[in-house]
Amino acid sequence: MQKIALFVFNGDPMCFIHVLLNALDLDKKGHTATVVIEGAATRLIPDLAKPDNPLHALWEKTKSADLIAGVCKACAGKMGTLDDAKAEGLELLADMNGHPSISGYLKDGFEVISF
Repeated sequence: MQKIALFVFNGDPMCFIHVLLNALDLDKKGHTATVVIEGAATRLIPDLAKPDNPLHALWEKTKSADLIAGVCKACAGKMGTLDDAKAEGLELLADMNGHPSISGYLKDGFEVISF
């Protein structure tokens, strides 16, 4: 089985849905999957938390499966969603000058895929 880290930078909801679907699919098939929310994707957090958002149920399912590693602290701060990330219970990732380090995931044996 593989270890896959899905880094989502793209703030387009149509891209984000595929990240969530793939994380759940990888997990279901026995792989280790984790999602790192980076860049413009951090601005989606407040909308994902809204029950009337079309992605809300999928977001909650992915969170419940413990597949969200966390959110880039610096980018969430820049996008104004740091408090939203905290309210969603997301870990703030900042081990590389305020951003999550891809090299850390590689060191831990993950294949990194970016969106």
